[in-house]
Amino acid sequence: MKKRAVTVRSDGASRGNPGPSGIGVVLEVDGEDCPIERFEYIGEATNNVAEYRALLLGLSEAEKLSPSSLTILSDSELIVRQLNAEYRVKSDLLKPLYYEACRRLRRFPGTRILHIDRGENQAADRLANRAIDAHFQKA
Repeated sequence: MKKRAVTVRSDGASRGNPGPSGIGVVLEVDGEDCPIERFEYIGEATNNVAEYRALLLGLSEAEKLSPSSLTILSDSELIVRQLNAEYRVKSDLLKPLYYEACRRLRRFPGTRILHIDRGENQAADRLANRAIDAHFQKA
């Protein structure tokens, strides 16, 4: 398998804070026309927990592709700044998720973690909300 650059767009959605939450990720692989999309309902969570859980799902999917480089795009300024060591992680709820993300990120060569506007993350946001909607349609 040829190694390619992968971009992960991740987003978490919480209806209430905490509230019913979903996560969505879009993986764009260089040279591929169709992105990989994943989404999941994660139950009651805060928005920041959902953001980290979305990132972890994206990293799990990216690991399967063994990319030559990895770019993470997120509209969560908190997550991006924490992972880039610009902010400390103060929340005991977020610390285990942060440490897990750091552990997984070390497995990838050439990783960049960038903040993007919400408008640039609409596909991942749509998936996160689809996860919540799908959960309540089943109920």
